[in-house]
Amino acid sequence: MKQALNIGLIGHKFMGKAHSHAYRDLEMFFEIDHHLVCHTLCGMEDDLEEAAERYGFLHTTRDWKSVVENPEIDVIDICTPDKFHKEIAIEAAKHGKHVICEKPLCLNYQEAREMYSAVKANGVHHLCNFTYRGLPAIKLARQLIESGKIGEIYHFRGFYFQDFSLSPDFPFVWRMDKELAGAGIIGDKGAHVVDLARYLAGEIQEVCCQSAVFVKERKAAESGEKKTVTTSDAAVFLARFENGALGNFEVSNMSAGRKNALLFEITGSKGAIRFDLERLNELEVYFDEEEEEVKGFRKIHVTESCHNLVSHWWPSGHNLGWEHTFIHQIYGLVHAIETGTENESNFYDGMACQQVLDAAALSDQKHSWIAVNEIGGV
Repeated sequence: MKQALNIGLIGHKFMGKAHSHAYRDLEMFFEIDHHLVCHTLCGMEDDLEEAAERYGFLHTTRDWKSVVENPEIDVIDICTPDKFHKEIAIEAAKHGKHVICEKPLCLNYQEAREMYSAVKANGVHHLCNFTYRGLPAIKLARQLIESGKIGEIYHFRGFYFQDFSLSPDFPFVWRMDKELAGAGIIGDKGAHVVDLARYLAGEIQEVCCQSAVFVKERKAAESGEKKTVTTSDAAVFLARFENGALGNFEVSNMSAGRKNALLFEITGSKGAIRFDLERLNELEVYFDEEEEEVKGFRKIHVTESCHNLVSHWWPSGHNLGWEHTFIHQIYGLVHAIETGTENESNFYDGMACQQVLDAAALSDQKHSWIAVNEIGGV
């Protein structure tokens, strides 16, 4: 019989549901040495017990410290608003728990350094869930870049657009509160784009950012009370990479017609790569070395068994979905725990990403270029 790996999940709404789905389905498709047990679900909402029953958790609590201190629990998974990430993660590490934390890792770079120091000092495994690293198309993009197929990287262009808050009648949510969400959209959607930039194109050296709040007041959903929006609706920034490449980034929650459009294009001396999350099983590639009459972007359907992680799933050509990225990410952590290796997308990546995000936020305040290493030091 497999040894249990007991999960304590803190936060049970949107992300909590996505993570729970991954815990329940992972062993159906991936061979691991442990049996994942949804042990305790922690949350503050009235539907906690109902959520625990639907997600398959054995116990519930409204006290996160009791989850962290429970000797039966092996992994603490943090799906709370950003403000609470640091305290929970550090306490979990001190109690010898492996830690999963949603992105962005925390509110700022200083907190991120403390979190990274805690997991290293206590020898626990850690995952910052930059979920899009779990897409086979992104794995293929990295493989092509590392193989030299597109040559020296010249440009990274990354965008993340949604339109969920386009209407001024959309209610105030916690991500519009700087105290809970830190840099707001720079840290929320910006974290995904910056992480992919680091993962694929290299480290970022300096940035120049501007942001805007288009709807400055919104009504709270339950009370109808008007609340001031203290985080930006949109941001754009330029970047220079350490390898000399240029970058431009744009993120917005108010891009009409865009539902979940994370797009990037990477251009190199020998070719280019394009990706669109709304077509997440596809990667577009261009190789300049091809014969003139057939040159042009071509679409690769990343659903063959030769593609990273795909062999665990369905027959050739069958699409994967957004939810599968969470299974891939959690599998990476479990594999690291079982083999004693370090998984990708860990707290170091969360910390390095946060340093760039803090530089962007500071640039927005000062209206000037900011070197990333001005934000503390890794």
